[in-house]
Amino acid sequence: MSLDEIKKKLQILETNLEKESIAFFEKFVTPHGELQVFITARLMKSCKKGKIWKSREMLSTLKNAQYGFDIKASRSRGGNDGIFRIDRTFSPVNSMMKKIFKFIDKRDGLMTEITNKFNIPKSDWIAVRLVSHNLRLLGIIAITKQDTSLVIVDYDNDKGN
Repeated sequence: MSLDEIKKKLQILETNLEKESIAFFEKFVTPHGELQVFITARLMKSCKKGKIWKSREMLSTLKNAQYGFDIKASRSRGGNDGIFRIDRTFSPVNSMMKKIFKFIDKRDGLMTEITNKFNIPKSDWIAVRLVSHNLRLLGIIAITKQDTSLVIVDYDNDKGN
């Protein structure tokens, strides 16, 4: 998928995300199986506020979803593009961890909507980051017998942490 194709898909999704909080973006066939990617209105709003919505950095990062998520090698040693686990035990706590776990731990709101929409309990979702050299998109991923779903909820571009 080219960056232009990704940009066009995001333009189409904007209309849906004005009415819905979660919209299907793309299904990628990856080395680790099919991966369904969903974009949230929360992500769109955050990215527009940060002036990165549909930026080249964002498009490149979304393109990296094509690498898929390998549960057996889900932690990044740094410098790699792809989808990687964010875990609560990493020290020191960084901005990505603060953002994504605050989102997951919130009692109401979008996390509840996601668990209901996908019929997957909160405990089965894994916090992840979708990484490129310029940007990190934050999300949650669930692996079921039927498929793997990635829901992107925010971004983090804090290079300091």
